[in-house]
Amino acid sequence: MAARERRIVDPWGERTPYGRGEPWPVRVDTHLAPGVAGDAVERWVPAASLLHSNGDAMDIAVRGGRIVGVRGRAHDRVNRGRLGPKDLFGWQANASRDRLTRPLVRRGGRLVETDWDTAMGLVAERSRALLAEHGPSSLGFYTSGQLFLEETYTLAVIARAGLGTNHIDGNTRLCTATAAEALKETFGCDGQPGSYADVDHADTIALFGHNAAETQPVLWMRVLDRLDGPDPPRLLCVDPRATPVARRADVHLAPRPGTNLALMNALLHEVIRAGHVDERRVAEHTVGFDELRAAVSECTPAWAAEICDVPAEDIVAAARLLGGARRLLSTVLQGFYQSHQATAASVQVNNLNLLLGMVGRPGAGILQMNGQPTAQNTRECGANGDLPGFRNWQNPDHVADLARVWNVDPETIPHWAPPTPALQIFRYAEQGSLHMLWISGTNPAVSLPELARIRSVLSQERLFVVVQDLFLTETAQLADVVLPAATWGEKTGTFTNADRTVHLSEQAVAPPGEARSDLDILLDYARRMDFRDRSGGPLVSWHDPPSAFAAWQRCSAGRPCDYTGLSYDLLRARGGIQWPCTAQAPEGTERLLTDGVPWAAAEVCETYGRDLITGASVDPSTYRTLNPDGKAVLKAAEYLPPHEEPSEDFPFRLTTGRTIYHFHTRTKTGRVPELNAAAPDMWVELCAADAAGLGLAAGNLVEVTTPRGSARGVLRIGDMRRGTVFMPFHYGYWDTPAGHRPPEGEPGRAANETTVTDWDPVSKQPLYKTAAARVTLVARGEGTEGGTR
Repeated sequence: MAARERRIVDPWGERTPYGRGEPWPVRVDTHLAPGVAGDAVERWVPAASLLHSNGDAMDIAVRGGRIVGVRGRAHDRVNRGRLGPKDLFGWQANASRDRLTRPLVRRGGRLVETDWDTAMGLVAERSRALLAEHGPSSLGFYTSGQLFLEETYTLAVIARAGLGTNHIDGNTRLCTATAAEALKETFGCDGQPGSYADVDHADTIALFGHNAAETQPVLWMRVLDRLDGPDPPRLLCVDPRATPVARRADVHLAPRPGTNLALMNALLHEVIRAGHVDERRVAEHTVGFDELRAAVSECTPAWAAEICDVPAEDIVAAARLLGGARRLLSTVLQGFYQSHQATAASVQVNNLNLLLGMVGRPGAGILQMNGQPTAQNTRECGANGDLPGFRNWQNPDHVADLARVWNVDPETIPHWAPPTPALQIFRYAEQGSLHMLWISGTNPAVSLPELARIRSVLSQERLFVVVQDLFLTETAQLADVVLPAATWGEKTGTFTNADRTVHLSEQAVAPPGEARSDLDILLDYARRMDFRDRSGGPLVSWHDPPSAFAAWQRCSAGRPCDYTGLSYDLLRARGGIQWPCTAQAPEGTERLLTDGVPWAAAEVCETYGRDLITGASVDPSTYRTLNPDGKAVLKAAEYLPPHEEPSEDFPFRLTTGRTIYHFHTRTKTGRVPELNAAAPDMWVELCAADAAGLGLAAGNLVEVTTPRGSARGVLRIGDMRRGTVFMPFHYGYWDTPAGHRPPEGEPGRAANETTVTDWDPVSKQPLYKTAAARVTLVARGEGTEGGTR
């Protein structure tokens, strides 16, 4: 079997076992184009992975002005040389023949090629007209965790201080918003307390809705190497499917989708009842313990067993495993973030670690994970959630400080309401108050819920849509202006992964045709709009990635995400470094919360919090009364049933998710031969008992229907809980004859034809894992099971 085939069949590669407290051994993974030997590579250019949130460091192989492969960087703190399948093979998408190379504009109902001056002139002209006629709130931006830090920050300055719109959000709202809100609710500020290195020290690892094996394969390699070494950690997995994580777990809890909060409340009940609480640490570093204890006092394992359909004895076993930990690492991802009561459930994971005293020490930490490699940058730079630098939009001093950095009047910066989340931006477009939407590096015509509605919104004549991307995606096909963008390997910039590690990714080759970096496109727009500060100088005064990074450093100075000690030269020399990195911490900071909770006091916190049930904002005076000394907040929440429950017509609970071989809507990975062959098409997954009850067999073509729409796929039989149906969300229409939508009146291929327009009240993250559905047979034997796994 060829090496590349092995890494598809066994995506985690060979084991390098190690023991607790030992350094993770190096294993360098390399993949070069056929016929290219290592000594034929002309240059190795430093970069990091852009196809998941782990931030794996790698070097790009260049020969003859083309990318010809990659290798893992041996001594980087994140991956120690390892690469996952998307890392190893994903670079091939850059050279796809259907890359966008010239701007497009809509003329007579068709997109036609034009020059940059015409395209950007049209965008600027429409922007000025809308500002004059309707004001700043008529313009909005929907961006991506694919942009680099320098680009995201530039966009935030343009939107918030240049135009003065509050309507800016990222597709990180779909995957990381709950991570940010859970951290802010507990610790007063965003920023992961833990470190990937905690895997090296933990004796217990709990993964809550986190299929690390497929979403962060290199992190899972680290866990596998611990599991195969001496003194392996014990694992708890919470997931309705028997994922690779679940198969290695000591305890696997498979709750009904939508019942995570009930399960967490029962685990907290048992931890408290069994006397596992670290009372000294709780008293010194938290507030709210008495209220939390009272709230979960009736949440017994038997109570949760009825709601979650999980044996009570399994819940007790899980609580015993957690309570017996000496060094517990807890991780959380989409199984919690995209489900009912998302923030409330994720906050209970924070509560669990705080009650056990498992924060701020090697092996004892929390990682509220991200879904994209630059998700952290959208949050810290102000393109998703609160103001740049984790400033509090409700705190006038924070607004004034940001106005000082930007040299603008504080009233210029929108702060009369929370920044507008993505689904609300689309609602404003649907209702007609938003007249221009600029979409960069993302594909909402496949990734947002209830796709028929999203296509209808983007197709409105009254909405001017600008799309900035690499390919003519399903979304780009609906745009009025399409701007061809450069991507990873074709531009320079930094990005920050899920454990706060900053990497520099450098330009290795030129972008194709006339494609430009996102930064160059935004700088061009700023020049055309002639945005000025209050001294009359240019608001956006930087001109390239290094000067944009320097501007961000000034904005981050003194904030939790302080970058002032970093530089491109230092990142070139050292590889990944975790923020905060300052003169006082020149090596970066591996773990936060090692000595108290520094950003929870009312004067410095990023938020005063929200009601976990309703999402209503807490006012400053209430927060000061609750937390006068700036401690971590133990916040309780009552379990409520999901908004959409199964019925006679729709008896299943639908959940969507990922496969290791694809990223988001397959814009890149679907164009990579190895990855596409591994998972070429949509599938539907049921357990054997449910399939038999419907008279279905593996390989049947089936249709999943909800009150909103239908999608078809080949049936796979999986080891998962009864009453649940799973579909991967990656598949759209760009590689089908339909182009950007299903044929008129026909079922779709995209899972999000079926998902519900509903979101968590706190994080505003869409709920992709709580919908009622039915499954019906379309044809027997017309499909194959497809895919490698």
